[in-house]
Amino acid sequence: MTIKLSKEVENALANGKPIIALESTIISHGMPYPDNVKTALMVEKFIRERGAVPATIAVIAGEIRAGLTADEIDELGKKKDVVKVSRRDLAYVVSQKRWGGTTVAATMIIAKRAGIKVFVTGGIGGVHRGASDTFDISADLDELGKTNIAVVSAGPKAILDLNKTLEYLETKGVPIIGYQTTKMPLFYTMSESEEVLYRFEEASDIATYIKAHNQLNLENGVLIFNAISAEDALPYTEVENAIDQAIREMKRAGISGKEETPYLLSKVAEITKGRSLKANISLLLSNVALGVEIAKALTNNEN
Repeated sequence: MTIKLSKEVENALANGKPIIALESTIISHGMPYPDNVKTALMVEKFIRERGAVPATIAVIAGEIRAGLTADEIDELGKKKDVVKVSRRDLAYVVSQKRWGGTTVAATMIIAKRAGIKVFVTGGIGGVHRGASDTFDISADLDELGKTNIAVVSAGPKAILDLNKTLEYLETKGVPIIGYQTTKMPLFYTMSESEEVLYRFEEASDIATYIKAHNQLNLENGVLIFNAISAEDALPYTEVENAIDQAIREMKRAGISGKEETPYLLSKVAEITKGRSLKANISLLLSNVALGVEIAKALTNNEN
């Protein structure tokens, strides 16, 4: 796989600087323009201010990229025909010279091949509600089971079936680490019952765990859950009610497949009068801050 690195990412890899991989579906499919571009540039600035290098990953006119310019992020955010890229879509967008926003799964693949060890996202995909009938399970889970990279998130997206998602991750042998929490984060809220597998208090402890994981040549990813702050979290029952309403409206609209997640997240934001979107941005920045500290600790261990 040929990956074009930005000069900033190339220099960081050559000099052993901490790098944070970022997905691009939040730009292409997650938010409307210009909020998507503003958020992406804000996150990159946030990373640089903390002493790490951002590597936003996308496919630009058929070219796999790790690290984008501000102009490329802006164009990606404006374009209307961007492909939502998971593992199955990579060869298509490359061969057809299309633009693609990478999901968690595709970002993991590209970041791993580029030599980037830490990837930060908002929430991971998982088993959708009603999957016993639809078999709708995100490719993110399979990728976590076979691609060794540390993924920092605020847990599975709240629109998912949490119990089935956790069972699937267990089957794939994916370790779930809670940062300063034993309760299971659930995107912009918290689970009322589920708990994480392992709890660590410091980013350096997580880095030590990742080092041991790598030394054992385990091929699966490491999943780190960082809970949204209490002041930004939405009440669990409010989120559940909003999701139930959004699912009913989605079914009436006949929306299915890979269009479900962006529709549901947008509809929940509408139902909560933008509070879920505000929480989404807050949790993303919190995840980035933790990811940077883990990446720094890993870099210090290696150096």
